[in-house]
Amino acid sequence: MVQAALLTLALTATTASEIDERVERVVSGLLPETALRNRWGAPARLSDRMASSHTPGVSIAVVNDGRIEWARAFGFAEAGKPVTERTLFQAGSISKPIFALAAVRLAQEGKLSLDEDVGAYLKSWKVPATGRFQPRTTLRQLLTHSAGLTVHGFPGYGTDEPLPTVVQVLDGSPPANTDPVRVNILPGVQFRYSGGGITVAQLAITDLLGRPFSQLMRELILDPIGMADSTYEQPLPPILAGRAATAHPWKGRPLPGRWHVYPEMAAAGLWTTPSDLARAGIEVQKALKGESAVLAREGAAEMLTPQIQDDMGIGFFLEGKGETLRFGHGGWDEGFVAKALFYRERGQGAVVMVNSNEGAGILDEVLRAVAKEYAWPAFFEEEKKPAAVAATILDGYAGDYTGKFGLRVRVAREGDAVSLKVGEQPAITLRPESDVRFFSADLDTAVSFQKNEGGDVTALTLDQGGRQISAERASTPVAKAFDPRSDR
Repeated sequence: MVQAALLTLALTATTASEIDERVERVVSGLLPETALRNRWGAPARLSDRMASSHTPGVSIAVVNDGRIEWARAFGFAEAGKPVTERTLFQAGSISKPIFALAAVRLAQEGKLSLDEDVGAYLKSWKVPATGRFQPRTTLRQLLTHSAGLTVHGFPGYGTDEPLPTVVQVLDGSPPANTDPVRVNILPGVQFRYSGGGITVAQLAITDLLGRPFSQLMRELILDPIGMADSTYEQPLPPILAGRAATAHPWKGRPLPGRWHVYPEMAAAGLWTTPSDLARAGIEVQKALKGESAVLAREGAAEMLTPQIQDDMGIGFFLEGKGETLRFGHGGWDEGFVAKALFYRERGQGAVVMVNSNEGAGILDEVLRAVAKEYAWPAFFEEEKKPAAVAATILDGYAGDYTGKFGLRVRVAREGDAVSLKVGEQPAITLRPESDVRFFSADLDTAVSFQKNEGGDVTALTLDQGGRQISAERASTPVAKAFDPRSDR
């Protein structure tokens, strides 16, 4: 018996030691972004990045094998007060997917429909008509940012400022500090992020059930999942204020009043910890296996199914495909930034929260370090490998191209690739990604060629930084690659 106990203690100590080593590799191996896509700067220490970005506090939770493997806090909630793993941070827009969990639970219990016009639930306010057009707006559209509603986000209110009601927020009437929430494009057609739409959904559910929003969220989601360190109460109750981090928007300066208040609770009002958000992510992972008492498998699967575009589920944003699909959300309140990301199939994920807007870059740097340490599959983009393209096809792209505002482009064959010369710039080599698309290994630049029905090359499109610029074919092919020493 004693030997078994000693063996258990030894195993625990070894495991704790191994976890400490993993934590150290993560916090000493942050991967800063560079100007080039999928290329990272030299590994950096978390403490150094906190100092350079004037970020007082950081809190992290890592999920592995379907459980919280570790949670750590670094720095200060405010001057002289260290952050702990139970220090509350504002989650910003991560409030939205946690709210979406409640809406989907209510739908699976038959208390509402995600596809019913919310006018059937709203009592204290109605979605206004626009001229003669009365929009039909559903909870599914609101939760997927496809309801055509305005107002991207909310700045919050100082702790000494008067607070508007939700109806005043939606109408943009004093003391609300944002514009009215209105439909100005056709609902159900396209994605457009709208915190205003989430606030309509908040009012619809509270009107339907006749209960305070924060109480409903506690009963439906927070308590059942075990999110004991979380609340949607706005303003934050005094009993919790001592456990909350202070907002430091820029240059490490604390926000007067310590934080802002968000009556738009579903959109931006959740106070929580990385561990509690990790519990929510784990609950979705469990639901997908039929192991959740909160969310049915079908409901969880629907939340992680693209709705209006490939990267938008119900409440959650989506990344990747198949077994490596990830779900999550980011958050930004005044003086707080956060990010949560989880794998659908693998029981892995992480949450990072900071009490500084200037420290926003730390979130992805930490996530990249966690992904490297835990070998998250398909998290990092694979290096592009050149495709094999016939010489005759490469020769067919050679020639001069012209575009608007004096754009001049020359393409020439360069072995098994092509070279591209734009204006007076030195030529760059482009490797084939396919028969018609080529990429640069040195710049975030790609080129696609267009052909007519007869197979003749008619134009090219230069793709840089998400913007496309076209140029039309203007000459016959160039016989060979240009020599950089030759006349331009």
